[in-house]
Amino acid sequence: MQADTLLTGGAVVTMDPERRVIENGAVAVSNGMVTAIGTAAELGEQVHAAEVIDVTGHVVFPGLIDVHAHAGHGLVKTMGMHGGDRWEAICGKVYTQASPPDFWYAEARLAALERLRFGVTTGVSLLGGGDTIMRSDHPDYAAAHCRGVLEVGTRSVVAVGPTRAPHPITYADWDQAVRRSYQVSFEQQFDTTKAVAEDWHGTHEGRINIAMLYPVLRDEHQRDMVAEDYATACDQSRAVRAYARNRGLIFTQDGHWRGSIRRAEKLGLLGPDALLSHCIDLHDDEIDLVAKTNTKIAHNPSANASIAGRCPATEMMELGACVALGSDATAPDRSGDMFRHMQQAMHYHRRHFRDADVLPIGKVLEMCTIDGAKALGMEDRIGSLEVGKAADIVTLDLSRPHLQPGNMPVHRLVCFANGNDVSNVMVGGEMVLREARATRLDESEVLRAAAAEAALMIERIGGAEDLALPIDFWG
Repeated sequence: MQADTLLTGGAVVTMDPERRVIENGAVAVSNGMVTAIGTAAELGEQVHAAEVIDVTGHVVFPGLIDVHAHAGHGLVKTMGMHGGDRWEAICGKVYTQASPPDFWYAEARLAALERLRFGVTTGVSLLGGGDTIMRSDHPDYAAAHCRGVLEVGTRSVVAVGPTRAPHPITYADWDQAVRRSYQVSFEQQFDTTKAVAEDWHGTHEGRINIAMLYPVLRDEHQRDMVAEDYATACDQSRAVRAYARNRGLIFTQDGHWRGSIRRAEKLGLLGPDALLSHCIDLHDDEIDLVAKTNTKIAHNPSANASIAGRCPATEMMELGACVALGSDATAPDRSGDMFRHMQQAMHYHRRHFRDADVLPIGKVLEMCTIDGAKALGMEDRIGSLEVGKAADIVTLDLSRPHLQPGNMPVHRLVCFANGNDVSNVMVGGEMVLREARATRLDESEVLRAAAAEAALMIERIGGAEDLALPIDFWG
């Protein structure tokens, strides 16, 4: 058998239906696909590869999947995070008033490089953040994000959609130092999201996909909004949901909590192609609804929402629901390191039940591999190492003090590793990180460009004071 690449000698964690772990295993890759998996001895005899990579002493596993994060957060991070709702206010202002396409391009490259170096080959990125703010006034912003991700070489599911009613909403763009404000209607935002889907979904050998978003409608919205505005928001959510369903796109919502899934069910928003994030303090009947409708859940154990309430992830999984793992992005105080979030998830639920056996090690690994793929409707392509699937493959170097002795590789992988232990990353058969050093890009240039765009953003919002240590920083 001819192959382009043979990775040989590592402990192969397949995440296939049998959850095989092959000590001293090997994976062959041709034309971007996995073509053979077995022991190093077997494939050494059967496969003639143009490149043979010795990964002895490494764990070999499918690329990690982050099912919920926010584009833009990489340049905001800890700004104003100690000032009550200040960080949220900064996000809203930046994402509508102070973020030209160059901002989204620079942030996309930075965030994708972080994901790449942490072994995350596929990630969801909402084009904005906060409760409702998306950069959906023009397709150029999503296009800039997609171009940035493609340069790095990872996969991205870009979620974009209108803001919550009422409309219009004020946006601004910048021509050099000149700010131009304008009003944007729901119709313009919806047209923008449709254009983004038409231009980008399924492009570049499937590396870019688009998801549709409409903000969550919760009890306080019906209580606090004018009745006509709330009714309009309900109609808008149905329209966006219908477009996603007809176009074959994932429909996602950010910020479900107690009672909102009941509302989503009444609006017809649930289903196997819906991905709902956070989902804290759900009623028992809402947990049942998630399972019965095969709605997918993005659990973000490191997010602020998981401090405000608990996501009943384990209870939903016991009923057969697909719950996958998300980082919620890098701001205000997190990272794109899915190893961190796997470990956080285990401790989060074990502390709740006061039971160290809750959320087993293997299950939490499933949540950011094969279950992540299922949550995105991509389980036939990614999420496990199986013949015929895309060769999204990560290797992790066990020759580190915190990972030795290396005699229980899956335990070491989940319980002790961190993103900086990743050594090689392959996406679609292309080695986009090699020996923990070489990537497609000049990384120093990416970092300089990101810092320059962040400085411009801070100047535009007058946010220099948000960089200072708060008076209660030291307690």
